[in-house]
Formats: sequence, C-alpha cells, structure tokens
Amino acid sequence: MSLMSLATVAWRALQQNAMRSLLTMLGVIIGVAAVITSMAIGTGARAAVSAQLQRLGSNLIIVVPGNATSNGVSLGLGARQSLKLNDATAIGREVPAVAGVAPQANTNAQVVSGNQNWSTSIVGTTPAWLRVQNWAVAQGRFFTGQEVTNAAKVCVLGQTVEQNLFPNGDAAGSTVVIKNVPFQVVGILESKGQSGFGRDQDDQVIVPVTSMQLRLTGQNWLGSISISAQSPDAVDAVISSTQALLRLRHHVLARAPNDFQVRNIANVLEAANATSQIQTLLLDAVAAVSLIVGGIGIMNIMLVSVTERTREIGIRMAVGAKERHIMLQFLVEAVALALAGGIIGIVLGVGASLLTSRVAGWDVIVSTPSIVLAFGFSALIGIVFGFYPARSASLLNPIEALRHE
Repeated sequence: MSLMSLATVAWRALQQNAMRSLLTMLGVIIGVAAVITSMAIGTGARAAVSAQLQRLGSNLIIVVPGNATSNGVSLGLGARQSLKLNDATAIGREVPAVAGVAPQANTNAQVVSGNQNWSTSIVGTTPAWLRVQNWAVAQGRFFTGQEVTNAAKVCVLGQTVEQNLFPNGDAAGSTVVIKNVPFQVVGILESKGQSGFGRDQDDQVIVPVTSMQLRLTGQNWLGSISISAQSPDAVDAVISSTQALLRLRHHVLARAPNDFQVRNIANVLEAANATSQIQTLLLDAVAAVSLIVGGIGIMNIMLVSVTERTREIGIRMAVGAKERHIMLQFLVEAVALALAGGIIGIVLGVGASLLTSRVAGWDVIVSTPSIVLAFGFSALIGIVFGFYPARSASLLNPIEALRHE
C-alpha cells in the first residue's frame, strides 16, 4: 500500500471513533499548547530584558543606601539615610572614567492640573539624569543646572502623566500642583514604555533634586545615585573607585560593612534573564510530562485498536499484506493521531500566548522555531509510542487472527 492509502485508512479509523480519538489526543494537545505558550512567554521576557539593557546601557551603575535596623528588625536595603547630594558631586569629580552622575530622590504624590489629577512617582534629579538614563526630551526642554541650584519650581512630565493630565496635549508651559506646590511644566519626555520588570517608565514626573528636598519632602538624603561609566570595560574600575570613595566619605571603618551597595545594572538584568529562563524550563518540563502522558494514551488506545481489529488484520494478511504493511498501517495511525493533536495544540498555544499578552500585559513572542519544535515533538511522540502497538499487530498469527471474534 502507498503512504497516501495508509493515511486515508488511518483517517477513516480515527473518524470512526472521533470522541475516543479526541480524548486520546488531549495529552498531546495540552503538551504542545504548553510548549508554545511557555516558549512565547520566555522569549518575550528575555527580549524585554535585552531591550531594557540596551535602553539603559551596559555601563550603568546604581548606588543605593545600605540596610538599617530598628529595634533589632532589619528594614532592608535602602533604609539607611547614608547617601547625600555631596556624595554624587564627589563621585562625578573624583572617580575616573565616569561619563555622568545623577543623584535621585523619589516620592509618590498626587499631581493636579485644573480638574484633572493623577497619582504618580516624583523623581528629583539633575540634568545629568538624561544622559545617565539614556533618555531624551520629546517636547520643550529639561531643567538646567542653574534651576537645580535655585531649587526652581519646574518639572518635566512622562508621557503617561501628560496624557492623563493634559488630554489635549497642551502640557508644555502649563502649571501642575504637586503637594500644594505649583510647578511649571518645561518639557515632556520621550516614551519608553514598560521596563523589563513591567513598570511603566512614562508614569513619572521629573523635578530638580533640590526642589524635591526643599519643597516636597524636606529630606536631605537620596534614594540612589546613578553612574554611567565611559565604557563597559570601565565598569569594574568605576565600581571599585566608588566604593573606596564612599567608604572614605562615610568614615566606614576598615572591617566594617558598607553603609551602601553598588549594583551593576547589567548583572541585575542578566539575573532577571536567568530567572525567566529557569521559569521557562520549568514550564517546558510540565509540557514534556503532558506530552509523555499523551504518548502513553496513544499507545494504550492503539493497543485497544489492535485487539478490536484483530480479525481485520488477519484478513489483510490472508490477502497478501506483509508484516511491514501491517506495522506501517498502525504506525501511520498513531502518528496521524499525534499530529492531529499537535495541530490543535499549536492553534491553542498561539491563542493562549496572544490572550496572555492582552490580559496580563506581558510581552510574548510566538516564534516559528517553537511551532516547528512542538509539531516535530508531536510526530516523534506518535512514532515512539505507536511503534510497540504497530509491532504487536504485525506479529499476529494470521490463522489465530482470522479465528478471533
């Protein structure tokens, strides 16, 4: 028999027991759908992390305050009030191979414009923030160094804030109120969208750090200091020099731990990427188990089919069918069962990926290799788990098969 004839016979056999075939394919369907969905989410997460690294630059360094304790309770990193504006100035002046230093203080506040209001993050910094964060102004301008010195009441809006406070797009030159203090909007940042960690980077208002400390919070410490090294190769030297300088400025004893922590953002993003890869592998492991379960289901139903069709097999052998013909017939049926489940699983997997992206807001990338891989695995499952039933069918004794009722 030709392969086309065998495929036709296999299709008819599946149609005769459509519900049983569908239930048998269920494990393969779930496994293939899970493979595609997990790979789409994992690839999307890695792409988001990579894009975030490119936007920030691989030479970005973040200094954050160290851990603090209160009544024996650790408050975690950032709890100390150890970083000051003068520390950032000293780093920019004394640490070699530094391209830019941007001090940063943060708070949350309700921003009001007319009858519109929006709760957002307020960031206090200096003009160097644009360079260090690899950002640009879309409209207007950024505040100047002189405005930082004078603690001027000026601000720059992220696009999410602008869209919610100024639906008509007339933000530049307008006035917004932050904690009862009026600020003039001098510019609008370019949109950056979500970060690799899912935060809306456009949902923030940037003000001079001195205005933040004097007019909004009354606090003289910083939440972090962002440092841009001149090149990725200079990052380690900048980190070492920064640590030595801050220990000296903060009068940290030789054997005492730092009251701050220096982070290489590239390492942080690589760790996030590694975490997403581990999660993807775990999901793939679950998908593999589903595929194996589906394969066992196919083998089981094919063994049942061999038993039900023993007389048919005997008749085929009696009219001249050889062992290889019988084996190939049942093997094609098993592969057809697995491939049909694979196709349904691919459709469901792509649909689940797109639905996840829409509902959860995650970045997903459905790649052609993942579809090919899932389809190939479903075919392999059919061959591996269909071989034993097919072999059992081909080894039946024709005389005993013809006597079977």
